[in-house]
Amino acid sequence: GIEGIDAPEETGVTFEENARLKAEYYSRDVGGEILIADDSGLTVDALSGEPGVRSARYAEDAGIITNHPDAANNQLLLERTEGVPDSRRQCAFVCSIAAARNGKTLKTFNAEARGVLLRAAKGSNGFGYDPLFYFPELNKSFAEISREEKLRVSHRGKAFSLFLDWIDTNRLAH
Repeated sequence: GIEGIDAPEETGVTFEENARLKAEYYSRDVGGEILIADDSGLTVDALSGEPGVRSARYAEDAGIITNHPDAANNQLLLERTEGVPDSRRQCAFVCSIAAARNGKTLKTFNAEARGVLLRAAKGSNGFGYDPLFYFPELNKSFAEISREEKLRVSHRGKAFSLFLDWIDTNRLAH
């Protein structure tokens, strides 16, 4: 959340719904400025899109309470995909960014990075599910790529680039 402002409950069933919820909520408090919010996560095809919008709370939703949620989320995901063959381990990082002003969404920007779920963590950069997300185009996990590479190829980097193009095209920047 934003300091001094309570965070809205993320009740959406899609990343876009949650991004819109947050952007509309926070934009009410910034006096006519455009505010952006995102919702992102990992979807695993073989798990019908899990962890999805619950990516950050995946292990917690399963009753696993810990001070290390990333490690717990990764462990649970590995356990739930243990029997999934290599040919069915496709997954995607998904990002939805919503731009809002005065409590109304102006536009949303959606992007994804497709990859393969690894069977063990690889790399030490990044956070969350990055060590388990193999990105074939770079032949590395997201935890093995540089910050610059990640900005260029990641779901969030792509969605933010779409937002910047929209701002530029519509001359919305000050």
